[in-house]
Amino acid sequence: METEDAERGARPQRRHSKAGLRLRNYFLTGIVVAAPIGITFYLTWAFVAWVDGWVKPLIPHAYNPDNYLPFSVPGFGLIVAIFLLTMLGFLTANLVGRTIVAYGELLLDRMPLVRNLYRALKQIFETALSQSSRSFQQVGLIEYPRRGLWALVFIATDTKGEIAERLKESDTDTMAVFLPTTPNPTSGFLLIVPRQDVILLDMTVEEGAKLVISAGLVAPEYHRKTKALAREAKEAADDEREAAE
Repeated sequence: METEDAERGARPQRRHSKAGLRLRNYFLTGIVVAAPIGITFYLTWAFVAWVDGWVKPLIPHAYNPDNYLPFSVPGFGLIVAIFLLTMLGFLTANLVGRTIVAYGELLLDRMPLVRNLYRALKQIFETALSQSSRSFQQVGLIEYPRRGLWALVFIATDTKGEIAERLKESDTDTMAVFLPTTPNPTSGFLLIVPRQDVILLDMTVEEGAKLVISAGLVAPEYHRKTKALAREAKEAADDEREAAE
């Protein structure tokens, strides 16, 4: 009898524990679904508000809808900023615009501290936004910081300039790679490594960045045949584009 009573008492406890575990899983699932959406919405809204705060005060009174509408129009400043930047790029592409930019850069070159900052920022933005740039188009693995430990790297480019000339004496084919830090992939180390020590991966740069940010928790799916076909198609497209150029 005592054994039966104990079993009867244990059954409700098991039911309560299962119900609590189920509720806990539901709660965590809700967080997984809601958190990315909420954070994405918040960051997008904050960026739009930040751009509006900079641009809207510069818009003439007659063209600012906030001055004659009973409510504020979010994103209007962002639209104006995109339009102005597009027009600036259009004007800079012609002869007159290039001449003005050349005179502006000549003026900046005469400023000791400003010219160094301007050159560095210009080179960074040209490299990041250039359509013809192939920087950071591949992900690889290298043994770092010692043999037996592997680190994820972004392939930058072949070694160039003085470094390439100096390393030619050792008959070593090298390449520049960027070793990102976790969880912030925008900071890291520039490494010059032998090409033979780099294992190229099929994952994209975006997938590699997710892997770094999540500290290895978010691993991209790997479909070998699909990735191989996609890589071959990309290489064929690149060859056709180079031939056309």
